[in-house]
Amino acid sequence: MKPNFSLRLRIFNLNCWGIPYLSKHRADRMRRLGDFLNQESFDLALLEEVWSEQDFQYLRQKLSPTYPAAHHFRSGIIGSGLCVFSKHPIQEITQHVYTLNGYPYMIHHGDWFSGKAVGLLVLHLSGMVLNAYVTHLHAEYNRRKDIYLAHRVAQAWELAQFIHHTSKKADVVLLCGDLNMHPEDLGCCLLKEWTGLRDAYLETRDFKGSEEGNTMVPKNCYVNQQELKPFPFGVRIDYMLYKAVSGFYISCKSLETTTGNDPYSGTPLSDHEALMATLFVRHSPPQQNPNSTHRPAERSPLMSVLKEAWTELGLGMAQARWWAAFASYVIGLGLLLLALLCVLAAGGGAREAAILLWTPSVGLVLWAGAFYLFHVQEVNGLYRAHAELQHVLGRAREAQDLGPEPQPALLLGQQEGDRTKEQ
Repeated sequence: MKPNFSLRLRIFNLNCWGIPYLSKHRADRMRRLGDFLNQESFDLALLEEVWSEQDFQYLRQKLSPTYPAAHHFRSGIIGSGLCVFSKHPIQEITQHVYTLNGYPYMIHHGDWFSGKAVGLLVLHLSGMVLNAYVTHLHAEYNRRKDIYLAHRVAQAWELAQFIHHTSKKADVVLLCGDLNMHPEDLGCCLLKEWTGLRDAYLETRDFKGSEEGNTMVPKNCYVNQQELKPFPFGVRIDYMLYKAVSGFYISCKSLETTTGNDPYSGTPLSDHEALMATLFVRHSPPQQNPNSTHRPAERSPLMSVLKEAWTELGLGMAQARWWAAFASYVIGLGLLLLALLCVLAAGGGAREAAILLWTPSVGLVLWAGAFYLFHVQEVNGLYRAHAELQHVLGRAREAQDLGPEPQPALLLGQQEGDRTKEQ
């Protein structure tokens, strides 16, 4: 590769709010989104909440002259909602569905049915390998009493691990999506600290858009104003994160968001604001690479974030075990009731009442059984992430006994060395 290598990338990201039968003006917004993407001609457009196959096929056909490569990531019952459109050929595609994604009995929230996931596409651009990820994490419905916090932290850890293990051959890593987390939230900090990804909003010197880079703003007519009442300027939950490996340097020249309106027609494209970034990648000698995560003079917050995530997942496991135990008690009571009804029906004294109560009793046992199985699965999913974090913390303590507090890059390097020795 030439020493003066330089590449410009224009990236677009939007949560499209494309829920069939529920999202307002969906067809019109998809039409205007297609017109906008064709007019702007980005290198990559990464979208979330394109739940309808019809909407994806419409966009695919409309955008094919400008974006010949496209892919829709399918998972769950109604799909992941993730899709990508690329001006460049896509070399590889894969996806990972998150182990935990809410509760099936919380039907009014619907996250469990959507199969939230992270999609990966690999591009080869002028000899450089770009790993682009698009994702959508579980929604936060009540910030004061967030029953999904442990699930979202587990998803953030799975996402961080997926990026870490799939980006070993990449020169540049890009993550776009709706993380449903504020910048200071635990899951967001965990993701950035473990992967070394940098926030385009914090890195760019040329920002245009909504106050504080917020991606859900009160000015947007599709936003639930009641939910944003505690946040007068809105919230920032959609992100563009990136990093380059040693030998490359990536910077965000400019970042722009919509501000509650379509840039051309004035009507919003979604209830979320779009992110539009111009990134520059250039060749940089390893010793001059500003992206290096080795910071010997600086105390890394990684360890405290890992400990906090480990604690939060432990609390989630305790709650899930409680619900599983509760369901097992209900199953036991239901079986006792069924046995009593069988005795009454056989005796003939209260046969009619026993027959009437039989069906709801069977339903109760079946419901409790499904409830129990789900929460056992939840315990195991949380335990997996909890055990992985515990292992990382254990290795970090060992490293601390031999020297100063380990930095993120050193921890990752140590893990790679261990795997090499095992092989």
